[in-house]
Amino acid sequence: MAALHYLIISCTLLLSCAKPRTAAISTSSTMNKYIGMWVTGDGYIRQELLPNGRYDEARGQKQSAYTGRYEINGDHIQYWDDTGFTADGTFRGNDTLHHGGYIFYREKPKQP
Repeated sequence: MAALHYLIISCTLLLSCAKPRTAAISTSSTMNKYIGMWVTGDGYIRQELLPNGRYDEARGQKQSAYTGRYEINGDHIQYWDDTGFTADGTFRGNDTLHHGGYIFYREKPKQP
């Protein structure tokens, strides 16, 4: 009986420490709001937030200099680079992103 009690307590503790799946679900509508290309004022860094939760960042002439996944919660973005590097940023309004000491602006679609 003691072993069963220990098992129940262990499972309860394990489940209470697990990352809730609702965070990713609740951010999907927020993620859609920010999907697209984000560019520094000088155009040197171009970061594309893809709809599948991945990002692709170019620096200068180097395409895909950094790639990885991201999650958005409210106006906060968290990055996990494929090499293990992590970073974060904050959206200010719909068209400005502060990240890594840089200010990114949403790239506007080109007019035909």
